[in-house]
Amino acid sequence: MQLIDLTDCEQLVMKIVWDAEKELSLTDITQRVNEKYNRAWKSQTVSTFLARLVRKGYLQHYRKGRSFLYQILVPQEDYVGKLAGQFVEFWNQGSVEGFLAALNRDN
Repeated sequence: MQLIDLTDCEQLVMKIVWDAEKELSLTDITQRVNEKYNRAWKSQTVSTFLARLVRKGYLQHYRKGRSFLYQILVPQEDYVGKLAGQFVEFWNQGSVEGFLAALNRDN
């Protein structure tokens, strides 16, 4: 599966969803992202990011009572793996050994 890049704001919202122990509503996500990342986003702003994440295939939503809950479609490990691969490719010409050597040198 080809993962589509996320904006910084979309990553913040996804991190909230990934870190949750249960499926969250818009209200829950808005509250958590504002508290954890010191934002003052309105529900409409977060709703826009969630709609983009649904379009990009990272989340799906379903109605439960009067609200929608968001389900993860792309595990955090898959996205982190994509980012790590891009980082290694860009900075170390795809050499994992070079990346690990640089990481070891700094520690």
